[in-house]
Amino acid sequence: MKNVVLLGSTGSIGTSTAKVAEDLPGDIHLVGLAAGGNDALLAEQANQFQPELVSISSPEKAEGLRSKLDGIRVASGEKGLIELATLPSADIVLIAIVGTAGLQPALAAIRAGKDIAVASKEILVMAGEIVMAAARKHGVNVLP
Repeated sequence: MKNVVLLGSTGSIGTSTAKVAEDLPGDIHLVGLAAGGNDALLAEQANQFQPELVSISSPEKAEGLRSKLDGIRVASGEKGLIELATLPSADIVLIAIVGTAGLQPALAAIRAGKDIAVASKEILVMAGEIVMAAARKHGVNVLP
């Protein structure tokens, strides 16, 4: 069983990954989910997969999620992404966030000894040397 944190769970790559997790419940457990703004879909995913932690960009939307998600911790902003990326129970962090917002969580995951899977090329285009050097230093894999 792989414990996976999915950053960008409500986008096209994230929803495809969630479908795979749904189809392979004995192989993949989503322990963390993050979304940019689609709080309705994030709540639906959280209720389905029962992760330890979810995060959404907006603190206001995080408050709304707290009232909808019983027993699931809710965070927000970049701090929430970093908390997810370093979740002790995670084996791998899948970064499916568009643009540069995934860089700091990727580096945090690497420093925490987590393998990362990078679904958007921006992180590697922008800071590929830094990411790969950190991965070598911490003995983790970066999967494209």
